[in-house]
Order: sequence, then structure tokens, then C-alpha cells
Amino acid sequence: MAAELTAHELIAKHRPTLDQALEAIRTRAYWSPHPEHPKAYGENGSLDMAAGKAAFDALLGTRLDLGQPGTDGFVGGEVSPYGIELGVEYPHANIDELLPAMKSGMRAWRDAGAEIRAVVCVEILKRISDRTHEFAHAVMHTSGQAFMMAFQAGGPHAQDRGLEAVAYAYVEQVRTPDTAEWTKPQGKRDPLALNKQFTPVPRGIAMVIGCNTFPTWNGYPGLFASLATGNAVLVKPHPRAVLPLALTVQVARQVLAEAGFDANLVALAAERPGEGIAKTLATRPEIRIIDYTGSTSFGDWLESNARQAQVYTEKAGVNSVLVDSTDDYKGMLSNLAFSLSLYSGQMCTTPQNLLVPRDGIRTDEGPKTYDEVVADLARSVDGLLGDDARANALLGAIVNPDVKARLEAAAGLGEVALASREIANPEFPDAVVRTPVIVKLDGAKPDDEAAYMSECFGPVSFAVAVDSASDAVELLRRTVREKGAMTVGAYTTDDEVEGAVQEVCLEEAAQLSLNLTGGVYVNQTAAFSDFHGSGGNPAANSALCDGAFVANRFRVVEVRREA
Repeated sequence: MAAELTAHELIAKHRPTLDQALEAIRTRAYWSPHPEHPKAYGENGSLDMAAGKAAFDALLGTRLDLGQPGTDGFVGGEVSPYGIELGVEYPHANIDELLPAMKSGMRAWRDAGAEIRAVVCVEILKRISDRTHEFAHAVMHTSGQAFMMAFQAGGPHAQDRGLEAVAYAYVEQVRTPDTAEWTKPQGKRDPLALNKQFTPVPRGIAMVIGCNTFPTWNGYPGLFASLATGNAVLVKPHPRAVLPLALTVQVARQVLAEAGFDANLVALAAERPGEGIAKTLATRPEIRIIDYTGSTSFGDWLESNARQAQVYTEKAGVNSVLVDSTDDYKGMLSNLAFSLSLYSGQMCTTPQNLLVPRDGIRTDEGPKTYDEVVADLARSVDGLLGDDARANALLGAIVNPDVKARLEAAAGLGEVALASREIANPEFPDAVVRTPVIVKLDGAKPDDEAAYMSECFGPVSFAVAVDSASDAVELLRRTVREKGAMTVGAYTTDDEVEGAVQEVCLEEAAQLSLNLTGGVYVNQTAAFSDFHGSGGNPAANSALCDGAFVANRFRVVEVRREA
């Protein structure tokens, strides 16, 4: 059957977007082809707000049959953190049948070359973008993100990260030319002459292990990096967040087939309750690449046991903000309050430890004691979340019972500076919504160390009293070195303190944000410009996105012929 999407059409349609992405990763300037505003959709085939909601509603209680080989039944059971039973069923695969079927299409995909693979990936992303409103509801009702965050982070920002990975994959593959003529002079004799051919070849089947909180944002980089470098991709979603990635697989399979490739290059691996197939799949010889976001314990297990695969992990870390001094006290408090509140702190980039000198800090409003800083921050959070409607729009819902349990236990770890309160969501009465808790701890007390030196994922922050800014710097260094960090923040007007913090972050490979007081927050990063993680500390062994994230997903094979 002839391809519905020809190579020429795809290149003509998407090469300009690819070129803009290549320029963006070169300059690190702001760029995105995916609109952030909900009202930007509804034309040129994209779904507007009402159509997207209707499309999501139509999915509820249905069976999503992807037409995959080896389907031996259907599984489901997702319940939204907002209390809705999704009732969607997904194909359960006989892996012994599915994996060979996935591998059978790889030769044609490899031979298509880097440019064709890239523009096919861009077409997949474009179709996902057109359905952003539908995907937003899918992300919202699996992750617990509030709608606007699910729309942006689960939609355009995730799509940006996917496109960024495609751009890096393309750069790395075309670094080596397709062919070369090699001639070596031999003095009076005829020169040695060879024609050389270089082909990027994939590693094999890649597996993406999805997470509960950001299924698309964390899933797309690995998915598209592997697909663009010629690998087949098996998507193993988190059992509580299947729908967004199942829809992604559906779109990818459709585009691949229309472009004349085997749809089985991308497949879904949904699991029965308690089946735990990630562990089984991770050590299969066919799985040659693994992308994982989640707990440190399973990430460490993958790194130790999936020896046949190249493993990319994002695990837990302890993020710190050092507060030494500021020339915009109100701006600092406002910025921190938003960072602590956004999505109920259920982000791998949310600050946990606020390192504040016990003798206080210098501000544009005069000196502030440790107690005053903590109390003022608590008031700022209270002010931000004082209106329940606004609070629901920022906090979203608690994603699972473990987060709720950690939040409730945190109040017993020290003096509570800001108590968490329950907020009702009139639209979704069964949603569990809680404001953040701030607990005072003492950096000099060994009993407090167990709390602030462990990740407490969720809306929990510790205001850690330290003896001085230099002590804060050393505690920051130890935290990043021993526990890892996805983000570090610092507020200081002192050049010496700023230099010391920066040096720690350079030495320990942690991404640093300094003196944020406006509309940019430490827990947010922009694709094409910011790096998410560094790959250089225990929180993650890779960064989104750089050359290292894609370059080892393929190898270059050379064929030499005498000229």
C-alpha cells in the first residue's frame, strides 16, 4: 500500500520547524511552535476548548484498541485524583509476540535516514498539538494537575521537550556524513583510495517507563529521542496515568502507518493490577534503552540490573533554596510562595529545604530575623491560597495516598510555621486538596537531619536554620553530593556568597537559579533553553535535553569499499 504521507510532503511541511528547533538549541533563545494559551486552538484542524473536552468525555468508559499484535486481553482501572473513574481499557500484550513484531519494522525505519525520521516525529507532535485540549484533560485526570497546568505542562511544554529531543537526535546523527572519499598518498605509488559509507544504526527496542505526575512532559523526551534515532519504542505507562501515553501511542502508530512505516515501531505495554511488568521487561535482551522517571529505589535497581540496556534515569533529589539577603523582599516571598504551592509541590523541581541563617537576613525592608522570614513566607503562602478558587487552580489535587500520608506526618517533625489546610473543590468533591506545610528545623540538630536530608515529595517544606551563609553553602554542597538535586535556588546581594553558591553548583553539577522575584520560578524550565537536571549528581544520570541524552541511542556503522 502506498504511503499516505510521502517523504517529500513531510519534509516540505516540517523541515522549517525542524530548522527553527535546531537554531533554538544552538542559541538557547526563547522559541516554541506550540501555543500556551487555550484560546489559540480551534483553527486549522486543532480542537478548541469545547471540542477537546467532548473528545475526552467520549473516551471515558471505552476500550482503546490500538491494533497491536499479541493482545491477549484488556486492562484498566484508572481513577482520577479528582474522583472520576475513567473506565478506559487498554490492550494487554503478550510480550513474546509484541517484541518481535516491533523489531520487524526497524530495518525500513533505519534505512529511512535521520531527516525522514525527524519529520515523521514532528508530524506526530503536530497531531498531538492539535489535540492539546483533549490531552490536557487526560493529564489532569491522571496526574491531579489543575487544568491550566495540565494544559500547559502536559501539552505545549511536553511537546516542546519532545521536539527538542528530535532536534538533538538529528544533530548527533548528521554529525558524521553519509559518505566520504578517502585517499592516502603513497609517494610514487598509486594512492590508497576507499569509498566509505556511514550509517546511524539503532540499539534496538527502547522502553519508556512513565511516571504518575508528568506522563507526557517526562515521557516525551525519551520516546522521541529513541524513535528519531531509529529505535522502536515500547511505552510502559504508570498504572495510574495510562491514558495520556496511550493516546500518544495511538497517534504515533497512525502517523507511522500513513508514512509507510510499520505502526508497531511504537507500542503500549499496559499492565494488570500488581503485575509489575517494568521489572520483567527491563531485563529482556530485546530492550536496549530504558528511560525512567520515578523513585530512587527502582531507578537504582534499573541501573544495576538492566545491564543490556542504556539506562536514563530521573530519580529523587533534595532541592534547596539558600536565603542570604535580597533587595526585593516582597518579590522573593511571592516567588517562593508560588514555587512551594504549584501543583501541591508534586514536582521533582519544587524546593524543599529553605536554608536561612538563624541570625537573620538583610533585605530592602531592613534586617529580618529567621523567625520573621519564615512567618512572612507563611503569610505569603496563605495570601496566595486564601481564596479557595485560586487555590484549587494552583494546587490541583494530591496525586496519591502516599503524598497525603507524608504531608500529614511532616507536621510531627518540628515546629509548624504554616499548617496545611484542606480545601474543598466544588466541581470535584472527591478531590483531595491540601495547602503546603512549612516546618521549622535546625541544621545543627542531628535529630532534624534525617528529615531535611531526605526527599519528602509533596507540599512539604523545611525552613532549616543554619549558623551562617557559609554554613548554608556547605550544607547545600553536602545535600547535592549525597542526595542529589534537580534545582538549586539562592537569594543574595553579596558577591562572595553568590560566587560560593555558584561554585558549589558547578562542582556538584546542579542547575542554579539566582534571585528570582518575578514571573519565572525555580521549579519551571523552558525547552530549547534550560536544562532539566544535569546528569551529574545523584538525582538524575541524564539531562533534558543535551547531546549526551541522544548520542548513545544509536551507533555509527561503517562500510568501506575500494574506490
